[in-house]
Formats: sequence, C-alpha cells, structure tokens
Amino acid sequence: MKKYILFDNDGVLVDTEFWYHKAGERALADIGFTLDKDQYLRDMNQSLGTWAQARAAGIDEQTIGRQREVRNVHYQEYLRTEAIEIEGVVETLAELSKYVRMAIVTTAKRADFEIIHEKRQIRQFMDFILVREDYKLAKPHPEPYLTGLKSFGATKEETLVVEDSSRGLNSAVAAGIDCAIVYNDFTKSHDFSQASYRIATLTELKDIILSVT
Repeated sequence: MKKYILFDNDGVLVDTEFWYHKAGERALADIGFTLDKDQYLRDMNQSLGTWAQARAAGIDEQTIGRQREVRNVHYQEYLRTEAIEIEGVVETLAELSKYVRMAIVTTAKRADFEIIHEKRQIRQFMDFILVREDYKLAKPHPEPYLTGLKSFGATKEETLVVEDSSRGLNSAVAAGIDCAIVYNDFTKSHDFSQASYRIATLTELKDIILSVT
C-alpha cells in the first residue's frame, strides 16, 4: 500500500492546461505571431513552453518579456472567469484522505495557484504545497518531486505521483517514484510509456494505493 500521494496541479486537480496555452496564444497574436499547438506541446515536454517558437522566429527578448506579462494577465483573467473544475476531485480527495497523506507539487507560480484555489476546497486535504518558487529546477528535472519526498520524510517506494503530462512523468521517473497518469484531453498525445499506471479519473487511485504492496 502506498502511504503518500504527490499530485501535480494543472490538468490533474484543475482543468487549466488549455487556458494557459490560450493565454500565451493570445499574447503572441497581439504581435502578429501564430503559436503552433503541436510544437507548443513538444516544447512543453522540454520545459521550453510558450516562447520557444517566438525565439526561434527571431523575436527579441524585450518583446517576449513584455508579452509574457500580457500572457500572465490573460491567464489570471481566465482562472477567475472560466470553469476549471474537474468533476469529482474534492469527493475523491476526501475518500483518499482516509488512507494516505497528500501534497501538491506544481510548476504553477504562487500567484496563479492562489487564484486557482482561493474559493476551492482542495487545499484542505493537503499536508503541504510546493509551487514553482519553492525549488530551483522545474519538471522534468527530479528536484520538485525529490523535494516533495523530503518534505514528507517519505521513501520513494511508499509514494505515488499523479500527473497528466510527459514532463511531469519524466520528473517522477527521474526521482524514482511510481507515477499514475490521469487522462487529460490537452496532453493525450504525450508519451506515457514509462508510467506505472494509466487512469481515466482520480477515482481509480483508491484501488491503486490499496492494492500496491
């Protein structure tokens, strides 16, 4: 049985991946640049993100910096106004809390995370939360999940990571932790061949943690 779960946030607990992409797409459109979604997804796997295509096209860093701020404004607007709930998450966390201790390890910035969870009931089930400012190297580097293990005082063997992207999966694998990939339409094309489990919804986690010895 697993004793600890480390959850990713975006695409796992809340449905925000699409809106982050949309905000970047909108910011680049302001300067006449069209963001290619397929390339964006490939870049995301390497922690390159929204601006790699713009740099490759020769757009200067001053312009990128300005549009990054525009993207952040758009994204926070979406977080406040769009429906980003994933059905059944709170109920599932309540059930899981009877069996395991849980935490969130996310690449989301603290300001965005606070907006997302200001009026939601997810944080009450978490022992701690690690956001982007809490570690030096982002996923797919193992540091975020190794930091999570250390915060729990847990071993790799008794911990499960829950992710929705290959970047997050690669971070967990590099940290030596079993990873369950939950289906997300935005990241469904990613390579999940190294995942220990593939699940359609978080409700399947209970069976996983109770069956693993």
